[in-house]
Amino acid sequence: MLRTTLLLLSLVCVCCCQKCNIPPRLWCTSVETARSCGVQEQCRFYKSSQNSLNAAPPVQVALYYESLCPGCRNFIQSQLYPTWQQLSDLITFSLKEHQIGDEWQFECQHGVNECIGNVIETCTLYYNEIKTAFPVIACMEANAKPYDAQVGQQCASQYSVDYSTILKCSNSTLGNKLEHQMALKTDALNPPHTYTPWVTLNGVHTEDIQTEAQNNLLKLVCDTYTGKKPAACTMALDVCYNY
Repeated sequence: MLRTTLLLLSLVCVCCCQKCNIPPRLWCTSVETARSCGVQEQCRFYKSSQNSLNAAPPVQVALYYESLCPGCRNFIQSQLYPTWQQLSDLITFSLKEHQIGDEWQFECQHGVNECIGNVIETCTLYYNEIKTAFPVIACMEANAKPYDAQVGQQCASQYSVDYSTILKCSNSTLGNKLEHQMALKTDALNPPHTYTPWVTLNGVHTEDIQTEAQNNLLKLVCDTYTGKKPAACTMALDVCYNY
């Protein structure tokens, strides 16, 4: 795209060289210069291309959690989901289920129902893009029984998601394999996790990041993003986070 733009500017030079005594490399430095050299449209196209090429990368947020962990559920409801709703264009994030136990056999900290909830949410992520899966998971986590099939069905229906496929997955070999993959990702954390919820920012975890995420994730993402700040970032005020 950039090469094509430069070619267009060179062609214009043939027509306007008698009127424009400014070197081509300076034609797009200002609106007045572009106008005097007759290359307004070409410069507009060039700058648009440059803005696209220089777009700031999204902030990557990952949450390692357990479906029945009170702190995890609180964090999803008070920080992660509200932040995603306001800054979904700025952030990419993933939800990683935290598991305890040997391969294929999972012992969940909050009992067997948590294991059920974990695999249901893992299958939800497997079959749906994050923009579809996360509202469903947030809905289930807002309920005291995210493992309950009726709760899952209600949340899935609310966002037009096929829950029967998710439920089938959660009771299958596929669901068990997906949970094992989540366990491997959790075990690969560096530094190793010592509690949940466990937050990483652009792949990094520190106690400062954890504290800031739990206090005001919106502000943390806004401060980390290197591009032009959206209006939502002006609302990133300090708030208290309580377990």
